[in-house]
Amino acid sequence: MTNDIAAWIRERGIAEVECIVPDMNGIQRGKVLPANKFLKSLTDRTLRIPGSVFAVTVTGDYPEDIDGVVPSFDPDVVLVPDGDTLREAPGFKTPTAYVIADAFDGAGKPFDIAPRHILKKVLALFEKRGWKPVIAPELEFYLVSKNLDADFPLQPPTGRSGRAETGSQPYGLEALSEFEDIIEHTYDWCEKAGLNIDTMIHEAGAAQLEVNFEHGDPLALADEAMLFKRIVRQVALEHGVYATFMAKPMSDQPGSAMHIHQSVLDVETGRNVFSTANGRDSALFRSYIAGLVRLLPQISPLFAPNVNSFRRMRPDTDAPINVQWGSDNRSCGLRIPVSDSRNRRIENRLPGADANPYLAIAASLICGYIGMVERMQPPKAITGNAYNRARTLPRTLEGALDRFSHCKKVREYLGADFFEVFYAIKDAELYAYQSVISSWEREHLLLKV
Repeated sequence: MTNDIAAWIRERGIAEVECIVPDMNGIQRGKVLPANKFLKSLTDRTLRIPGSVFAVTVTGDYPEDIDGVVPSFDPDVVLVPDGDTLREAPGFKTPTAYVIADAFDGAGKPFDIAPRHILKKVLALFEKRGWKPVIAPELEFYLVSKNLDADFPLQPPTGRSGRAETGSQPYGLEALSEFEDIIEHTYDWCEKAGLNIDTMIHEAGAAQLEVNFEHGDPLALADEAMLFKRIVRQVALEHGVYATFMAKPMSDQPGSAMHIHQSVLDVETGRNVFSTANGRDSALFRSYIAGLVRLLPQISPLFAPNVNSFRRMRPDTDAPINVQWGSDNRSCGLRIPVSDSRNRRIENRLPGADANPYLAIAASLICGYIGMVERMQPPKAITGNAYNRARTLPRTLEGALDRFSHCKKVREYLGADFFEVFYAIKDAELYAYQSVISSWEREHLLLKV
């Protein structure tokens, strides 16, 4: 593998390598090395980073009371680049490559709390059963005018016409062409980086876009989703605007999701196990749904990880409030798209665009897996408006973390150390958020109460 990586770097004249590790929030961290030093590190294991990189909060701080998992003296972990993720990095003056690395402790064991390892652990469970999950993410985001003062609300940017959008334009082709330069630039950079994005559409929000990825291996697509965020943000800056993956960036606009289409194949036959031989829904299909219905509400911080995430989940805003399921029903948290037996799949509409793709995908797959192995039975599918049914998802991050801390069934599979650190990070972020006095409070309470 080392020789293959060296040959790839020489053939493309790569001078620098960005070695990337996704942290608990899916933020890219790591090191930039000269290519020759990077190649040397592959053999002498000198590419290291503090283990605390997996415990940093979104504000750049660290939670307390996790010494049992991440010691206060902060020892290094060894970074082992995954050669399958090596790709050219667009937009750099110096020829640069991206590579994503896995973290290992001093004894050579995978660092248990690393999000990429968590997803690998889930995929290994499927593999032992002779199953292979296949997914396809759909990732929404907004283009917004530059916002240099965080106290001011975000605004849609002006397009080629010189005017900003003021109304909803779902699937609008004219609206899409307003940002043609940014879209074409994004496609070019994604092609250079080897990202297999399919189509891009205009979503319901003002200057809201959605990109669909080709279906495939969950780990590879988590890698691609993470890199896509990096690329589209850089493209947007090149054009004088921001791209944001916040779940609810503007109060009067729909939120942004990361829908995850998923199915499971039999490794030996390649057959979709969600269908029977005569094309009907299989028992495994129904059990997979049951696992999602029963367990996803208990671990929502893994796919709705921020205080802002729960602002998206409101009735009649194209975002689910429960885990009802139904055929071709977009009011449900779990939609079953119309398809033939070979392509039978489930669309999990719960995750926000702000979620760490590794953890959101792992969460969805582990819930389905538990449902399959425990032969759970789902509630009856609905045919009407799911917004008329009771809310079963938490309303706030605080409520979500309380449920998360008590979800023993998923904890057993993902690991107690991971649960402890993830909870501590999110609890610290919640405390930081609750320490801020908002403009709403000053507006309505300052002179009235």
